[in-house]
This record gives sequence, structure tokens and C-alpha cells, in this order.
Amino acid sequence: MLEVNNITVSYDEMLAIKDVSIKVEESELIAVVGSNGAGKSTLLKAISGVVRPDKGNIKFQGKDITNKYAPDIVKDGIVQVPEGRQLFPNMSVLENLEMGAMMLKSKKKYEEMLELVFDYFPALKNRQDQLANTLSGGEQQMLAVGRALMSDPKLIMFDEPSLGLAPKLVLTIFDIVKKINSEGKTVILIEQNVQHSLSICDHAYVLENGKVALEGDKDLLENDHVKEAYMGI
Repeated sequence: MLEVNNITVSYDEMLAIKDVSIKVEESELIAVVGSNGAGKSTLLKAISGVVRPDKGNIKFQGKDITNKYAPDIVKDGIVQVPEGRQLFPNMSVLENLEMGAMMLKSKKKYEEMLELVFDYFPALKNRQDQLANTLSGGEQQMLAVGRALMSDPKLIMFDEPSLGLAPKLVLTIFDIVKKINSEGKTVILIEQNVQHSLSICDHAYVLENGKVALEGDKDLLENDHVKEAYMGI
């Protein structure tokens, strides 16, 4: 479904990622883990079209999307739940969801996706008219996920969805990611929470200093380097 082939991205001549390759099959849940500054978010931004690779290419469903503009990539079926939620704070819950649905072509599909989002997040249904900036942290994260789902994506990418949440809410968010994947969406999950990410993934990549240091699946939980560097074991 998605192939990232040896991409390099730099900011003001400073390398963020170098020669990174990942492969994502349809309906998979791929975890990309690593410490702060490892290049995880840059990878997602390159796939989303927010930044352009200096070299390498990105293919989605067999088509090269390396130099496509971000809105066109959303039309192709790739959406991102950004780090820090990045909601429209002075707009209501419903208005934020409507922004996510701008690429939909029919009212019927909009109503279908809205119903799906409210099935996932009943709390949002009860707060449709409430301003986004008045929601709790957990509710804001739910809204960010719901906004992404509104476009009915083929591939949904989560950038640090558990960041800043209480431990109980962290488990809830991971359960939501698993459910979205189990119901047919392909998922890339970027996380510093290595243990939780690896426990739910089909395949995983460990980024270190902008490069893929390791790849595997849940067996990475037993890797000595992963345990020492990321889980404190």
C-alpha cells in the first residue's frame, strides 16, 4: 500500500532523517518508535506532503506521491492525527469535524462518517456545540482522531497520540487505535511509548538519529537494545 524508499529530509541543511525506508501493507498496524528527535514526526510529514524529501521517493497504492501537495495526498486517502492535536480552538466540536470532512463528495458519506465518529466517541456527540479549547485533554485527542476519520481515509497516521495524557487515557487511546485498525483502516503509529506500541503492532521500525536502526514485530519487545534504551529494563 505504502512504500517509503530511501528518503532523506533536512531542515536548513541539518539532516532530520537519512535513507529511511518503510513498507506498509493494507490493513497493517505499523509502529515507528524512537526517542525524541529521532526523526519520527519528520517521516510522517514527508508522507503527508508537509515537507519534501531531498532524495528518495514515496509511493502510495503504486503511484508516486513524493512531490504531491498535502491536500492532494489527503484526497488520495492519507490523513494524519498531528502531535499536539492542532484543533481549531475557537470552533465547536462539530465544526472541527466538518473541517475534516471537506474532501467528502456527498452529504450521505458525511452523515455516515459523523455517525461512525460518534460511535467511537460518544462524549463528542454530547458536546457538539462546545468549543474545542474547552474540552479536556483526552476529549481533545478524541476530537483530533475523529476529525481525521471524517475524511474516510485509507491510511491514518498517528503522531504521538498518547502525549500528555493521564495513564488511564493512554490505554484508552491505544485501544481506539487498535479498534480503528481492526475495523479495516491501515495505521501508522508514531510513539515514544515503545512498550504499548510494539505490543499492538504487526510490524515495527526503530528510528535512531534519523535512521532505521531496527525493524521487526512484537519480538522487538525482547530485543536487549530496545529493552535497555527504551523500556528501562
